[in-house]
Amino acid sequence: MGGLFSADAWETVWRYRSTFLHGLGNTVQLAVFALLLSLMLGILFGLMSAGGKKALRAAARIYVEFIQNTPLLLQMCFLYYALAFSGNSIGILRTGMIALGVYHGAYMSEVIRAGIQAVPKGQTEAAQSQGFGYIGRMYYIILPQSIKIILPPMVNQVVNLIKNTSCLYIVGGADLISVTYSFVTGANTGGAYAPAYIVSGILFFIVCFPLSTLASVWEISLKKRDAQANKAAVAGAAAGAEEGMVQ
Repeated sequence: MGGLFSADAWETVWRYRSTFLHGLGNTVQLAVFALLLSLMLGILFGLMSAGGKKALRAAARIYVEFIQNTPLLLQMCFLYYALAFSGNSIGILRTGMIALGVYHGAYMSEVIRAGIQAVPKGQTEAAQSQGFGYIGRMYYIILPQSIKIILPPMVNQVVNLIKNTSCLYIVGGADLISVTYSFVTGANTGGAYAPAYIVSGILFFIVCFPLSTLASVWEISLKKRDAQANKAAVAGAAAGAEEGMVQ
């Protein structure tokens, strides 16, 4: 049909634009449900990792280390074919949601654990002295302070999750990459490789770039705010010391 500069190829891509939008819609749907699952797992295992019980910390470490040190493609293929051969297939999109959610849940849990542990221990000790239990300490004291640490890397994980939806292609999914592959190999549309994959890349960019930018801007803003707070604290301490010397 032609390459990158073929008018016929671009015209074919434009004519079948609804195909790409359908794939994008499936990708967004897949990412949203996988994100919800990853957040639930991330919060659960993040709290377990930051808790005081060794058994729970050990269970969380096993989950995180195993998931992070095995490929997402392997996990997705195992889940899909294990369910298919057992007669309990739940469909490609749902399989992708579970595989992506479990995979990114491990990374979310590490983000949450790091955010919790970044809060000074004095805050926990103060909460304990006031009679707060573990749930109360987390809900009222620790988590509100760790949010500003957690959110920027969490947004980056969301971006990675959206890009990793392309792994569903390996089991013949209906995500954007799978739809693009079907398009370029189709009987009526085959051959428009460059235009089709460029359009697919642009659609991913349109979704991911604003999120990546938000994470970067957010992180810079938080660092500036912390620097200003530290500067104000130092200035206040210096002023207090000077006043004491005058007296």
